[in-house]
This record gives sequence, C-alpha cells and structure tokens, in this order.
Amino acid sequence: MKLSSIFYVLCCAAPLLATQLPVQATETTTKPSAAVDAAHLVQNAETEGMNHLQRDGVDIDFEIRPLGNDAMPTEGKLVDIRFRLRDATTGQPISGQVPGAWLDAAQSVPEGGDYQSQCKSRIGYYLKGRMGARPLIDFNSYYLLVLNQDASLTVIDPSISVGGITSTLSRIALKRAPMDWVASTDDKRLYVSMPNAGEVAVIDTNSFKVLTNIAAGPDPIRVALQPDQRYLWVGNDSRHAEQGGVTVIDTQSLERVKTLITGAGHHDITFSDDSRYAFVSNRDAGALTVFDVETLSQVAKINTGAHPLAVAFSPLSQAVYVSDGKDGTVTVVDARSLQVRKVIQIGRGIGPLRFSQNGRFGIVLNTMEDSATIIDAATDEVLHSVEVSAEPYQLVFTRSYAYIRGLASSKVSMISLLSLGEGKTPTVQRFEAGPAAPKLAGDLPIATSLAPAREDAAVFVVNPVDNSTYFYTEGMNAPMFSYLNRGHAARAAKVIDRSLREVEPGVYSTRVKLPPAGQFDVALMLNQPELTHCFSTEVALDPALVQQLQKPKVEFMWDKPLLAGSPAKIRVQLTLGRDSQPLSGVADLRLRYFLAPSSRPREVEVLEVGKGLYEAKIELESTGAYYLHLASTSLGLGFNDLPYTSLRTQAATLKTAQSR
Repeated sequence: MKLSSIFYVLCCAAPLLATQLPVQATETTTKPSAAVDAAHLVQNAETEGMNHLQRDGVDIDFEIRPLGNDAMPTEGKLVDIRFRLRDATTGQPISGQVPGAWLDAAQSVPEGGDYQSQCKSRIGYYLKGRMGARPLIDFNSYYLLVLNQDASLTVIDPSISVGGITSTLSRIALKRAPMDWVASTDDKRLYVSMPNAGEVAVIDTNSFKVLTNIAAGPDPIRVALQPDQRYLWVGNDSRHAEQGGVTVIDTQSLERVKTLITGAGHHDITFSDDSRYAFVSNRDAGALTVFDVETLSQVAKINTGAHPLAVAFSPLSQAVYVSDGKDGTVTVVDARSLQVRKVIQIGRGIGPLRFSQNGRFGIVLNTMEDSATIIDAATDEVLHSVEVSAEPYQLVFTRSYAYIRGLASSKVSMISLLSLGEGKTPTVQRFEAGPAAPKLAGDLPIATSLAPAREDAAVFVVNPVDNSTYFYTEGMNAPMFSYLNRGHAARAAKVIDRSLREVEPGVYSTRVKLPPAGQFDVALMLNQPELTHCFSTEVALDPALVQQLQKPKVEFMWDKPLLAGSPAKIRVQLTLGRDSQPLSGVADLRLRYFLAPSSRPREVEVLEVGKGLYEAKIELESTGAYYLHLASTSLGLGFNDLPYTSLRTQAATLKTAQSR
C-alpha cells in the first residue's frame, strides 16, 4: 500500500532491565559436564528436595510438565516450565513478581567450591548479555521483530550485544513484501499479510521460520485474531464489490475456511470479547458488517456513515465504536443487541481509533486537524480534544500512556491516561524519534511503527527515514538508544515475548522446546527478596530419535553440470550419531541408479576415498533425471532404507553452445 493509500484510508528494553544482584564472579573456570556433581545432588536431595526451596520467607516449587503422552521431560519435546511462589508463613501466592530464570548444561563444582555460589556467578554472567556467556534457554528473553520494506523481517535479540551493537539474530525471508501482522496471544506464532502474493505467511517464533503460506484472497491487508485464537480474519481490500470482504483461516489446520463478501474498500476488523461476533468495516460500502463466528454467517449490516474507517471494541461498555472520516462521526454499536446506541459528532478527517487496555478511554485521531479526541466508554461522551503530532495516523497504549505517531512529524506524542477524566486537563508530552517525518520515507505499511515493550512502561518506535528503531522508556526526555536495521529498510516493529508469565496467582510459567538429553541446571533469580538458586533437572533421550540416529546420514555430492554420454563421479559422505561423526569402513556400499521415469537400474560399488567419504563412477548415457539409491548389507540397509537423491543431465551440445 502506497503512502497515498494510507491518506485515502484515513481521510476520504530495551534490553532486559532486570535489577542486577551484587554478583561477584569467581576466579575458577568450570566446564560443562554430562552429569551433575554427585555431592551437590545429595546436598539438594537431603536439605531442600530436588524441586523445592524454602528461603527468606518464600516457598518455591519448580516443575517441568511434559505435554502430550510423555511421562518425563524428553529431548526435542515441548514442556511447561513452572515456578510456584508462596509465602512460607501463610501459604498465600506471591503475585506481581518478575522472576529471572535460565536453563543451561549442568556444571561440576570445583574442589572446595560451593554449588549455589557458582550458580549466583553464572546468573551474573547471563545478566551481562555477552556473546559466549548465554545459556541454552533464556526464560526472560524477548525479541524485537522489524517489518521491512522488502520481502523480509529482521529479528533482533536486545539482550545480546557485541561491542555495544545489538545483535541481529536472524532474518526471515518472505514470498512478497509484508503489509500487516499479528501475533498469537502466547507469541508462538506470527501471521503476516502479503498483498502482492495474495497470501498470509505463518511464522513459528520458536525457530523464526516460515511454517507455510496460506492463500488469503485478493489484496489481503489487515490481519486480526479472535480473542479465543480460533480464527484468523484477513481483510480483502479489493476495489471490486464482488471480491471485497474477509477471508477466515483456521489457526489449527492453517487452512482457509471461508471467504465472506462484504463490499469494496478497506476493512478494519474487531471482535466481541467472547469471540461470538466479528465486526468488519467496509469503507466504500459505508457499512459495518457483523458475523456470527460459530456459523460464519452474516447477522447484521449497520449503516455507520459514508466512509467507515476504523473499528474498536471496548470490554467496559460492551460496544463497538466505528469512526467515519467523511461524516466525522463515531457510531456506537451495542455488541449484544447489535443496535446503534449513539452517534458521537467529532469532525471530518477522523480515522484511527483504539481503546486503552482497560477499555475506559477511546482515542480517535484527526489527520486533517492534527488532534486526538478522547471518548469516555463509561458515558460515550467526548472528554477532551488535544493537539498532537502533525497528521496523526498510528497509536498504541501502554498501561499509563497513549503514544501517537504523526506522518508529518518526527515527534511522538504521549497522553497520560491518569490525566484524563471530567474536570481534568490532559497532560501531553512529546519526544523526538529520529531526524525526519515518516512520510518522507515513501511507501508505508498498515502495520504500526509503534510497539509497546515487554516492560509495559516503554515503547519501540521505528523511523523509516533513518532506518532505525528507537527505544523510549517512560519518564525519560529522549529515547535511550536505537537499533539500526542494516541492509533493509525498517517500516514497523513488534515485540515477541518469551519470558515467564503469571498464569495463575503465584504461578509463573512458559512453554519451551527442550535441548538434547542430559543433566541441566535451572537458575532462578528473584529481586524481592533478593534470592538466587539453581535447581537440577534431567532431560531424557527420545527413543524415536535414538533409533533414527542409528541410521547413517547421507550427503550426495558431484560436480556440475553433468553431461549426457560422459562418466561422472558421485561422492557420498556418511555420518552417524548426534555429533555427525564420519562413518568409515563400510566395505559393501553399493549405488543403484536409473533414468526416470523408469529404466533398467544399474549397480556399482562405492569405495572409501577418505574418512567417511565414498566415491562411485557412473555412466549417464541420456539426458534427463536420474535417481540414486544406496544400500549396505553389513549395515542392514536396503536400497529403500536410506535417503536417495536425483540429478539431471544435459546434452553436451547444449553445454558447448552455452560456453560460446
């Protein structure tokens, strides 16, 4: 979507900021071992129990809960990590904590050393965020994702720095340029719309890899997840009325369920908090369409003005609010009766509309008048109108502030939510986020350039002009630092949180995939009271993986191109085990090959020419595709038991012509 399209739609950390304990690193260097020192196992078992600790008035229970049918934590499997904190005297849950936790390979204790003192030192190294001092799994981590102008996303790990430069963890290649994105509630999946591909990319945020691309209808722009996460709704912004609407995707099967036609133009999407209804605006059709989610059928079409632009739901008032840029109104629709409750007159030029986290205050931006109007959901009355950054077009909320980005200003406006209310005067602050106004960068996506940080008292702001993402923490006069997106043009930002979350009073949990089997230490840190402790745990071997690793891994190699009528040398690398050790001494390795689709197969011997490296000579008489299979009687493997490969030959005359 071009910058001009955004006007048309509208108008017509920071790294981990944990308080570090006074950690003193020891001089002794310890090395990872396959098993934990027996002395410290006995000490834990006799004094505190393997998974329980009572200290400084706090009872702590540590647990790893396997998912599915696994009886114990198993390598490569998903588990829930849980810490239960209770008052040692009353037994009451301790809520509101921000525990730090890490999993790493178990280390032996040097002679005369103390296991828990060593644990405290290891936590100190983790908190410094240096390369080479990172644990296998960091339960406090979060990642900053940057949506780029090209067909990619950048993944940044703010907790790791090299020479003061934030580490770029990886980049995710997409099929086409992204426009909008939304993450699941648990931040395990990310859905990215790609209008030029007509698809939505589904990204696994554990591996930061694309799982699949799903056909999502013509011009997929806005993406939204129901509160219960069952369906992903994708707005199809076709200019043709017979194609405009929404595509519904099942988040379990990752398949398109249904396309619902609602009319032409841009579509904004919101839901009732019980996921019963989906509300879809139709800019060019001048209406709000309501769908029953269970049946995916239309239950109402409500006239909300000539050009409805944005929709937002307030759980406090149980109503949907629809802003109309042409009529200058906000229409309030009761989410239960689906009837218009009220029409609020504001002024032409309004567009983006969102509600605070508690649903109390709705803010609607006016791009033409450089203002923000605050609506009280308790009364559906206008409370305030304040001046904000020029041509405001995006806003997000933290617990205490509303952040507003303007197209024509380098400044971000902040409205204190505590200053809102009848008889109060709103407090508006501003800070610079880069050297120039965003609209000077040209093409901009629908995805917001503002992203609340994990700490909920800070925000990331992308400036597309200088290709940087700024980190601002509340109470500061300016951003603390910025991340330069080298090699790509930054357009939007999102935080993917991997930290422990309080899932019930006093219980802090997260879901992770376990590392390869072995003994591990799980380090825990609390700030109130100041406490560090290491628990021990074991990850079991996966029998299926063990059986799979007993088969050799095969890699075929040859020189390209391969010419028909000429002999060729095929090399095969055989490795075995978890660490891919070369497999030598296979004296009866055979190679079978044939021309597809079917021809008489030939067999040749394969001789070892290096450590685990074998070679065979074959005759490729014709052009086309050949299939190659390996077998070894001594290994108990037939031609269908090992991975095979294919190769393609070309005519010698074609090669000669190309060389000229």
